[in-house]
Amino acid sequence: MKITKIETMLVKPRWLFLKMFTNEGIIGLGEPILEGRALTCQAAVKEFEPWLIGEDPTRVVHLWQSMYKHAFYRGGPLLTSALSGIEQALWDIHGKWLGLPVYRLLGGPTRDRIRVYGTAGGNDPESAATSVRQAIADGFNCIKVGVARPLQGRLIESPAVTNHIVEVFAAMRGAAGPNVDLAIDFHGAIPPQTAKRLVAALEPYHPFFIEEPVQCQNVDVLADIAHSTSIPIATGERLFTKWGFREVLEKRAASILQPDLSHAGGIFETRLIAGMAESYYAGIAPHCPLGPIALAACLQLDASIPNFLAQEGGRITGAGYIKQPFRHENGYLPLPTAPGLGIELDEEALQDKIGHNWQNPRPYAEDGSAIDW
Repeated sequence: MKITKIETMLVKPRWLFLKMFTNEGIIGLGEPILEGRALTCQAAVKEFEPWLIGEDPTRVVHLWQSMYKHAFYRGGPLLTSALSGIEQALWDIHGKWLGLPVYRLLGGPTRDRIRVYGTAGGNDPESAATSVRQAIADGFNCIKVGVARPLQGRLIESPAVTNHIVEVFAAMRGAAGPNVDLAIDFHGAIPPQTAKRLVAALEPYHPFFIEEPVQCQNVDVLADIAHSTSIPIATGERLFTKWGFREVLEKRAASILQPDLSHAGGIFETRLIAGMAESYYAGIAPHCPLGPIALAACLQLDASIPNFLAQEGGRITGAGYIKQPFRHENGYLPLPTAPGLGIELDEEALQDKIGHNWQNPRPYAEDGSAIDW
């Protein structure tokens, strides 16, 4: 079997889908997007074609190593996002060729179903509590929320701002009760001077975890926060390959890792990251705010690793994109049973979703300076 052609297409609202064709008629799917850089990522995939056309797609690790090492400049969001989507398609082909789900090729399932978490939010206690109650009514027993605005973009936020954030989260905890897991995402957008104070104030409300309390590159400060609180710290959506996660584990900067299978290097690379994390007794909660191909890849990993915690993307159904949408039951998805990634694109439904020009948000502080979002 040989790879004969690779196609990519921009898909609304902000995704990039990849199709890999073979001379056996098997087509592999991948999602190599980098949010806000779809055209750049599309070009990066195109530049990898010489490494792939005419090659055996079942040599997944060999092809990954070739593309990674022969690029000379290694790592980074663009290279590994392009690599990730390509790698997903290689596994999809391999699984379809053998008639097995990808997780069967990674050692078989370690669980019977896969926990997914929903989302909720609100900038005042009443609306936030209502949002949490709705997520519970939708069947989720694990929910992730954001930090309630308004942040002023200051290095050290005022007591009014931090008190408001805590008040809103407290209302959500009250609505959720003690049996629902409630995580909060700082999105790496809060300066360390404010983040540490806010983490301490949230402790009484027992967050499931706090995601990216500071920028993930700020590993020493992340470790300082992790060592000073009882709340599990999570990070990893903006880290790439096993090498990007090594320092976080060595410094115990997080006990929950969140690699994104469309950014971190793909399915097998994330399986290696999960193995590294297991040796540090850390859990894996894969990041996935993307499309149904990315989620399908995540589910293959989730099924196969022993230290899986919960999967982002509980509200991704894939309806209008794939032939058999995802449907969770009480916050769990069943193990995939179809070969490869376990999905087929609904080509007819996709026709009105081709093309997009999605841009990253551009928030500014009260003084007009650019801040993280």
